[in-house]
Amino acid sequence: MQYQANSPEDYISQAPEARQEALKKLRETIKTNLPKGFEEGIQYGMIGYYVPHSMYPDGYHCSPKEPLPFMSFASQKNSINLYHSGIYAVPEIHDWFVSEYPKHCKRKLDMGKSCIRFKKPEEIPFELIAELSQKMTVEDWVQVYEQTIKK
Repeated sequence: MQYQANSPEDYISQAPEARQEALKKLRETIKTNLPKGFEEGIQYGMIGYYVPHSMYPDGYHCSPKEPLPFMSFASQKNSINLYHSGIYAVPEIHDWFVSEYPKHCKRKLDMGKSCIRFKKPEEIPFELIAELSQKMTVEDWVQVYEQTIKK
């Protein structure tokens, strides 16, 4: 589902009513736990958290006018999806998340390279997402990005 939103609040208001509370809680969980320096906004049609140009002027290598993306979430047709670049780029974070997930959720982990899909909003493991959000600072992400992705 693609929303034509201008702000995170606008995005959430356009999502199905049954998902709005979970989206609000997910947003608050990330905002409360993400290290200082990341900014929030709409990026690639989702609620995104990114490194602003003021901290990383080069921007995203695929589209330098865009700030460097880090984390985002979206209400899709069949799930709420969370995207985290650290899970994709840092094996230790990936392995930690995969091993911790069963301690927080009974449902089998539904995950792609950087995408975690939650088919039931009431089963989103907010405590685990809070911990995941704290795993990387802006400086950590820029260093990983330059070493592994931007080659």
